[in-house]
Amino acid sequence: MKVLVTYVSAGAGHRRAAEAAYDYLKNNRQDLKLKLVDILPFGNPILRFCYNSGYPFLVNYATWLWGLFFWMTEFKLTRWISRKSSLIVNYFSFRKFVNYLIKEEFDFIISTHFLNSELAANLKLRNKVQAKLITVITDFGVHPFWVSNGTDLYVVASRLTKDKLLNMGVEEQKIQASGIPFSPSFVKTQNRAQLAEKFGINPNSFTVLLMTGSFGSGPLEEISESLMCEAQVLVVCARNKKLFARLQKRNLENVKVFGFVDNAQELMAVSDCIVTKPGGATITEVLIMELPVIFISAIPGQETANVEALAEYGIVVSPKNIEEIKNFVLDLKNNPQKILELRQRIREIKKPFACKELASVIR
Repeated sequence: MKVLVTYVSAGAGHRRAAEAAYDYLKNNRQDLKLKLVDILPFGNPILRFCYNSGYPFLVNYATWLWGLFFWMTEFKLTRWISRKSSLIVNYFSFRKFVNYLIKEEFDFIISTHFLNSELAANLKLRNKVQAKLITVITDFGVHPFWVSNGTDLYVVASRLTKDKLLNMGVEEQKIQASGIPFSPSFVKTQNRAQLAEKFGINPNSFTVLLMTGSFGSGPLEEISESLMCEAQVLVVCARNKKLFARLQKRNLENVKVFGFVDNAQELMAVSDCIVTKPGGATITEVLIMELPVIFISAIPGQETANVEALAEYGIVVSPKNIEEIKNFVLDLKNNPQKILELRQRIREIKKPFACKELASVIR
């Protein structure tokens, strides 16, 4: 069988979920002919620019405008118009991808972005492709754009996500709440003492990890200053080179600074809690690591919906300011029992077999 795993490289979460699914299938299903494809190179230059540059600009410097766009495409009175216009624009902007799907005649299409799913579903409804379409929703909330007639299966993060789809009219047999695919490195047993030696930190100190995605956004420097006298702080600046240089120069006590990393699982394993942005893939990884989490700098729309979903399980806080962040960290530090209670709640909802369960439907 021919299987396509496809994603959009705008935002790291969609790519990470696609790569995790692809790698699992490659290692465990030798009967499949696999391809991993980013849709953006198939698009016209204008759309590529919007995804590669426009989206990062909005979520970092004009979040109110992104929130407005999100609301307009979600609100019932404007949703129909925005959806129809989006479908038309995307179809003509990604004609190369459309033709690719028709030409390759895949048996299964696994999509981790609503754009790819929308295009594939539209082709299915017109009998241009016969592949079974599996949409992996990479957030705990559900924007209506994720729902497309012609989709055979929705793989979702949680029971709450499933309930949201049911309320949108999706049939229950088309929903599998098996979790967002993640890298197996997050379930690998880690030795804290050895990792602490590797990073040059104290394994016995209460440790807080600050990590806000590939942009390194949010008040990471201010949070570091607030916590440096209370805990050991690991700061991941990612692609924020200015922040990295500034923190390196300041050399704050008890603060270890990192640039872009590819071993987030090791940093999580050596930490007692994490301060991060509520992206769907990040939440999945944090839950797998059973790490108490504090959410900051949520993007209006998909990330605020993620916070609301996790709050219903009682495993997350979203402080309003740095003082509240500090107080919550100190509460965890001074009350180890609370960490144990949070980890128990996390165990009840985490989905450690997401990739395996996704693979089981490809038959």
